[in-house]
Amino acid sequence: MNLYWILGFLTALLSIHPDAATAAASKDDYPTRPLRWIVPYAPGGGGDILARSIALKLTEAWGQPVIVDNRPGGGTTIGTDLVAKAPRDGHTILLATNTHAINPTLRTKLPYDSIRDFAAVTMLATSPNVLLTNQAAVPSRTVAEFIAFAKSRPGKLNYGSSGNGGTGHLAMEMLKQMAGISLVHIPYNGGGPAMTALLGGDVSVLINNILAAVPQIKAGRLGALGVTGRQRSPALPDIPTIAEAGIAGFDVTAWFCIFAPAGTPAAIVTKLNAEVARILKLPDIRERLVGQGLEPVGNSAEEFSRFLRSDIVKWAKVIKAAGIVAD
Repeated sequence: MNLYWILGFLTALLSIHPDAATAAASKDDYPTRPLRWIVPYAPGGGGDILARSIALKLTEAWGQPVIVDNRPGGGTTIGTDLVAKAPRDGHTILLATNTHAINPTLRTKLPYDSIRDFAAVTMLATSPNVLLTNQAAVPSRTVAEFIAFAKSRPGKLNYGSSGNGGTGHLAMEMLKQMAGISLVHIPYNGGGPAMTALLGGDVSVLINNILAAVPQIKAGRLGALGVTGRQRSPALPDIPTIAEAGIAGFDVTAWFCIFAPAGTPAAIVTKLNAEVARILKLPDIRERLVGQGLEPVGNSAEEFSRFLRSDIVKWAKVIKAAGIVAD
C-alpha cells in the first residue's frame, strides 16, 4: 500500500512539473531531428538567401538537416502563424524581418501576437535597402534625376514591393511623401518575385534588400540610385545614401532575426542563440554577408526583445501618419 502511494506521489509530481525534466535534458539533446526553418517569403529574396547560408552551417555543426521551408503570403502572416502554433521544442523556427514589427499596426486581424507568441532568439543581421530602377524604363542615374523624372510623369510610374506593408513598401511611401512624387504600388509575394518583375519591366522602380540586389547591379541588369540607410554600404561604396543625395533624414534599415514559438525551453533558445552567434563570426560567413551588404549582429535574446518592442512603436507612428491599412 505504501509503495503504491509513493509511486502515485512521484507520478503526480512529474505531472505537475512536466517541463522540469524536459528543460534539464533539452539543451544536451537538442536537436533530436531535422529542424524546419520557416521563411515567410518566396525563394530568392534577401531573407531566403541569408537563411540558407546559416542553415548549411547549422547542419554541419549539429549533424541534423536544417530545412528551409518557404511559406510566403499574407504579408508574412501565413508562415509566421505556422511557427506561432508549432510545437515548443525548438525544431521549428522562424526567419523574421521588419515586417514582424510592422504587422501589429498594419493588420488588425493578426492570428498571433508578435511579442506574446514568440521567443526571441537573436538578430542575425541588418542591412540598408537600395533604390533600384529598370534602366530601360527609367533613364535616371541619380536620386535627383529620378525625382525629376517621376514629377514629370505623376501617377504613371509603377513601383514594386515584396508585399503590402513590407519594408520596401513603407520605404517607398516615405520617399514619395518626402520627395513629393506620385507612384503606383504593385505588391508581389516576396522580394524575389518583385525583383523578377523589375528585371522584366513590369514595374519601373523598386526598393529592395541589398543582399538580393547586388548581383543584379554588378551584372549591369539594374540601376542603383541610392541606399536607404544612414551610411553607404560596403557592398556598394560608390552609391550614395538617399539622404546624402538630397532627401535629408531618410533612413530605413532592414533587419533579419530568428524566433522560436513562445514556451520553447530557455535552454534550447540559449543553445540556438549561441550556435548562430558563433556562425555569424565565422570568417567565410562574415565575408559573404558583408560583401552582400549585410552587417552580422548575433545579439542576445534579451537585447533583441528590447529592440523589437521599440521598433513596433517606431513603425506604428509611420503607418498611422501615412494612413496605410493592409486588411
